[in-house]
Amino acid sequence: MHPNDPRLRSFVDVKPESDFPIQNLPYGVISTASDPSPRVGVAIGDFVLDLAALQAAKLLDLPDGVFAQSSINAFMALGLAMWSTTRARISALLRHDNPELRDDAALRARALVPMSDAKLHLPLRVEGFTDFYSSKEHATNVGTMFRDKTNPLLPNWLHIPIGYNGRASTVVVSGTQIHRPRGQLKPPSAELPSFGPCKRLDFELEIGVVIGQPSAMGTTLTEQQAEEMIFGFTLLNDWSARDIQQWEYVPLGPFQAKAFATSISPWIVTREALEPFRVHGPTQDPVPLPYLQQQGPNNYDMALEVNLRTPAMNAPARISATNFKYMYWSSVQQLVHHASSGCAMNVGDLLGSGTVSGPAKDQLGSLLELSWNGAEPVQLPGGETRGFLDDGDSLIMRGWCQADGYRVGFGEVEGTILAAKS
Repeated sequence: MHPNDPRLRSFVDVKPESDFPIQNLPYGVISTASDPSPRVGVAIGDFVLDLAALQAAKLLDLPDGVFAQSSINAFMALGLAMWSTTRARISALLRHDNPELRDDAALRARALVPMSDAKLHLPLRVEGFTDFYSSKEHATNVGTMFRDKTNPLLPNWLHIPIGYNGRASTVVVSGTQIHRPRGQLKPPSAELPSFGPCKRLDFELEIGVVIGQPSAMGTTLTEQQAEEMIFGFTLLNDWSARDIQQWEYVPLGPFQAKAFATSISPWIVTREALEPFRVHGPTQDPVPLPYLQQQGPNNYDMALEVNLRTPAMNAPARISATNFKYMYWSSVQQLVHHASSGCAMNVGDLLGSGTVSGPAKDQLGSLLELSWNGAEPVQLPGGETRGFLDDGDSLIMRGWCQADGYRVGFGEVEGTILAAKS
């Protein structure tokens, strides 16, 4: 049976609402108190299957030590055929009717780590980070607020996936606390800029695309080549200092406003696991240039939500719920365009989708939009409001693809805001 077959069941008990059924098997990096060495695992229900332990037991046929590492980069470098073969083997080992692991109590005790006992690390070594701007709804909202209400999209937006090169050095895993950034600020009322803590701190709900195969400098990519280079996807929060951004972005775009932190979830869901949820994206009008035209359905029916918890709240409150299927430019188109000049792509490159916003008010993927630049603060339980994030606020993003009887999910990406460092 194919690892995506909805009939598959594992001997590990998996609740129907779990993000991690046997049809998912996302990759991450863990350590434990009893074994602090980072190694690669896959999530299954409330457990992590330690792949280094399976390899040591000779149940996985891979180069020595490929999973006894602090990132999945070495495994991704093995290529598409090995990704698929390995996922199929892991799926087979976890099946309810396969005794190899199920009936080996000693190995099962070593290899199945309770999620509550595992420390989750950054799952990949990020070689480069590029952030795109590919939601038409988001770009229209931002253009309406800051540029031209009657013509909010810049002339190039409908012809080209817009992006900028960000900082790989400050990509962090879920749970990492984020200090409020400092930077140059110049509100419209000020004559000169000043330097100090950001006052308009925001989040951006995004999906991160993990590149698992390289392309050589000077080469370009077809749609199929780009698709086959994508290893998988992760949740991504592109933290944004809106007041720093407003002053610095002309003429070259975001810089310090987005360089201070980018959070990703600890699990990378493979492209293969998301195959049943592929859909066509919005109609692109005008038709893109030939190199950007795509034949296949390269968007995904993926539910996304944002939850906010303030220090005064006992539980987080949902402030946005949207879907990745709304994205105007697909991840494949983004990668094709990225390499179109001959730019080399590396194993471990990370592409941010850009803010995922839908057409409705409650489907917007940033506080900038939800509060309309602070003019319409978001109402929270208990009477609190937020135009932008306060110190102590925690943002939790979740995402999943729903099937009949199971879901393929990403877990969550969480970050709590701390005061600016002095």
